[in-house]
Formats: sequence, C-alpha cells, structure tokens
Amino acid sequence: MVLLVIILLGMGGRWWQAQGQSPYETEVVQRGDIEQNVTAIGTLQPRSYVDVGAQVSGQILALHVQPGDVIEKGKLLAEIDPRVPQATVDAGRAALAGLQAQLEEQEAQYAFARQQDARQQRMHAEDATRAEDVQQAEATMKTAAARIKNLKAQIVQTQSTLQGNEALLGFTRIYAPMSGTVVSIDAKAGQTLNATYQTPTLLRIADLSTMTVWTDVSEADVRHVKPGMIVYFKTLGGDSRRWTGTVRQVLPAPPKPETASTSGVQAATSNKVVLYTVLFDVNNTDGELMPQMTAQVSFVVAQAKQVILAPTSALSLVEGKPNQYKVRVLTKDRQVGWHEVVTGVRTRLRAEIVSGLAEGEQLIIADKSPQPSAWKFQF
Repeated sequence: MVLLVIILLGMGGRWWQAQGQSPYETEVVQRGDIEQNVTAIGTLQPRSYVDVGAQVSGQILALHVQPGDVIEKGKLLAEIDPRVPQATVDAGRAALAGLQAQLEEQEAQYAFARQQDARQQRMHAEDATRAEDVQQAEATMKTAAARIKNLKAQIVQTQSTLQGNEALLGFTRIYAPMSGTVVSIDAKAGQTLNATYQTPTLLRIADLSTMTVWTDVSEADVRHVKPGMIVYFKTLGGDSRRWTGTVRQVLPAPPKPETASTSGVQAATSNKVVLYTVLFDVNNTDGELMPQMTAQVSFVVAQAKQVILAPTSALSLVEGKPNQYKVRVLTKDRQVGWHEVVTGVRTRLRAEIVSGLAEGEQLIIADKSPQPSAWKFQF
C-alpha cells in the first residue's frame, strides 16, 4: 500500500508538471521603435575641390606648400622657371617698340605727302604744274596712309601676342584659386613639366568642411531611395558615432567602369550586379571625416516610434489582402485564438502592427518540438 501511494503521488506530480508546460513559444507583445533601411557602402569625398595644374612648360623651381596645409585663396603655391616665357615677352615688347617707331616715321611721311599733294593741287588750279606731278603727289599721299593702316594692324596683332605671352609668364607663378586644405601633391621641386598637350596636375585643394558620400546602391534597392530621404552612416573606425544627412541626388545611370576610380565608386561588382550612385552631403566642421574613408550607409525608407511590434515569423499572410496577416494569441485560459492584424513598417525580423494586437498579449511565435511522454516509467 505504501508503494502504491508513492507511485500515485509521482504520477500526479508529473501530470501537474505536464499541465503547466505550454506546447508553444510565446512572446509578450510590446512597443518599440522600428526602421526600414536600405544599406549600402559609400566613399567620402570633399564636396568642393580643385586640381591645380600648370599652364606652361618648364622646371618647377619651388613648391611652397605641403600636404595638410590649410591655405587661403591667392597664396603662392609653386614657381616654374620663367626664363623662356620672359625671353618671349621681351622679344614681343621689342617688336612692338619697333612697330611704334615705324608708325611715327610713316605718319611723318604722310604729313609731308599731304603737303605735297596740297601744293600740287594749288599749282594745278593755276595751270603751273603737270598733271603727272599732281597724280604722283596724290598717289604718294595715299600710299603713306595705307602704310599707316598696315602698321597699326601689325601693332594690334603684336600687342595681342604680347598679352598672351605676358599671361604665360604670369602662369609661372601659381596661386591658390580657392581656400581649403592641400590634400595631395603630385609634383616635386626640380621636376620638368610639359604642358603642350595637356595640363599637368600639381596638387589638389579641397574644402573639407563639407563632405559628399558617393554611395553604391544596387539596382534592387535604388528604386526605394529618393532625394530628400534621411540617411545616416558610420565609418570603419569602430566607434559608435553616426553622421546624418539627406539624399541630394540619385544619378540616373551607373558610372562607366573607366571613370569609377575618379568618382570614388565602383561601377559593378564581380557578380555583375549593377550599382547606381547616390550622393548626400554631411557637415565636417570638426574634421573627423577624411577623403576616401569608407562609409556604412543606411537610407531610412520608413520608420515608426513606440508602436506595437511583432516578429515576422509569427505572421501568416492573408491571400488577397495586402498588409493583412493572421497571428495566433495564447489567451489567459491558455487557449489559442486567431487575430487578423494590419502591418505598417516592416523589416526582415519585425513588423509594425497597426491594428489587431494589444500591448501585453501573449503572441505565439512558434510551436515547440515534441517532448518525451511524461507518463513513461522505467523500473
């Protein structure tokens, strides 16, 4: 009898234990924040920068800046050997002076020819000279006038050439076209430049107070990205700081492969995914961001704060009703009930519940795996 009582008590305890266990995995419905994002990788570039080049050929005599220098507009950056341009300017000035002297001489001859012509005209009126002498005096005067016009045209041409050569002489001293930071230098003192066919680049000046993020967005996600959309990013430095901005522009076509390096983005990956370029600006007055940094970008497609949330694994789609789903709820008497809910913002893991669920309800998110029978005994 004692053994029988012990067995019955053990079986009862196991029965009550089995009754207290639920065959479902549940989660208490709570409020929280949700955000739907499009993620991408971008590269930081200064929004405003200029590549300073040399417009004349010659040897670099001196460079007056170093990478990292903060300079003002108009600062002398570099000097190129001015001897050849100076010699050309000197020759042009000498030629101009010679033409001026010829013009003065020709104007004197023209004045004398006019006097001769007037004298011949008076004598011809008195029938005191030959007609041939009158014609000769008139032709001499017209020839002198024509030579004056020719010399004046040569002077104008020489002056224009001289102005161009003086400009080239001025280009041997290179000044900063904008204020900013010298981010790179591509030339060295003593190097000889050849500006005959293309302008050689000496250095780059950038305004680092505002940076532009050139972002690669896949063709599957780019339709969700619009100008004016909120966007934020983190750098690869490992800190938790987050920079925020708004989308300025979505370029209508992907960049060409040969120009991808100059824009700071890649045209496509090795698996042939087409990437589109999205631009947005961010303030950098503290100087924490630097050119060519990699940015982990998140475009905020939709967001909601302090709303009812549910795991997407608990949602069962209702056919023919977009954004409407069925969910299972465990009631207080441990019965299963079905609710029809309407969702809002969704991510891969969670969804905003607009209606159909209340805070504090027990939401069934999965069925538990079958457990061994609680009635099995071994003796």
